[in-house]
Amino acid sequence: MGFQNTLEQNVKAAIRILFNTDLLSVEFQATRKDFLGDITVVVFPMLRFVKGNPAQIGEQVGQYLLDNVELVKGFNVVKGFLNIEISDIYYIDFFRRITEDDNFGFVNKQDDKAVMVEYSSPNTNKPLHLGHVRNVLLGYSVAEILKASGKNVYKTQIINDRGIHICKSMLA
Repeated sequence: MGFQNTLEQNVKAAIRILFNTDLLSVEFQATRKDFLGDITVVVFPMLRFVKGNPAQIGEQVGQYLLDNVELVKGFNVVKGFLNIEISDIYYIDFFRRITEDDNFGFVNKQDDKAVMVEYSSPNTNKPLHLGHVRNVLLGYSVAEILKASGKNVYKTQIINDRGIHICKSMLA
């Protein structure tokens, strides 16, 4: 269960305990950069179920979350918008779970379609340069991203020694 789902359940519990009413849903939005917080609970839709001043309702819900949810480290209310600060514990635990999961980001279902990624075709008669290295890294990265998305990937490169210098030699 993600943090937003957990937070939604806790906001619903706060409204149930504080105001003795049930909410159908909780509206979230990104916190504006002007204010402190990681996620914002919009209090205005709650006014259909809970009568009162949106700022006061936000303060009460925010205080409940601060007291009862360990992943909430702070809050502030701006005109009916409850800005919630998420504790560092949540992020540290999230990154720890990612590092322990060797298949994080990979799709388990294998796609039947084959995809061929052709990259890095440097001229064998000339020295490699930074552009070649860039193309190798980009091609390899694209191939690995496609593989992680479940595609059957074939990586290939066409060795090309027919540059302008070969054409000039043939012409001469």
